[in-house]
Amino acid sequence: MSYSRRDLTLLLPALAAATASAQDKSLPSKVYRFEDLPVKTNGKNHSRAMLKGETKTGSPIEMHQTEVAPGEMPHAPHHHVHEELMMLREGTLEVTISGNTTTIGPGSAVFIASNEHHGWKNVGTTPVQYFVIALGTD
Repeated sequence: MSYSRRDLTLLLPALAAATASAQDKSLPSKVYRFEDLPVKTNGKNHSRAMLKGETKTGSPIEMHQTEVAPGEMPHAPHHHVHEELMMLREGTLEVTISGNTTTIGPGSAVFIASNEHHGWKNVGTTPVQYFVIALGTD
């Protein structure tokens, strides 16, 4: 059986689509049940990695949950290239961004722009629990 050039041009879009879907490494739609996430312990603090990968549009994304004991910090203040969105679920957190300190409670959100020096500390009497969504790469 022989194929004309026209026949082959009709097959090219299908071949390109098949190749693109085979190379798609983006995160699939999925449910991440809190109780199924492995717990990592760091002293008195605990964290759970939730997801890490790329969106369908190629944007790197990572999400984790952290629980910090009273009087503790998750780690020393720092900065990085990626941006972060933090959402406080429980507790009282002191947040410092580029030398400016604010105390927040449940339901509050914090956005950290690229390369801003930042850190937080549990200043309450109960554990804090928050979620971080990291956007971009370092």
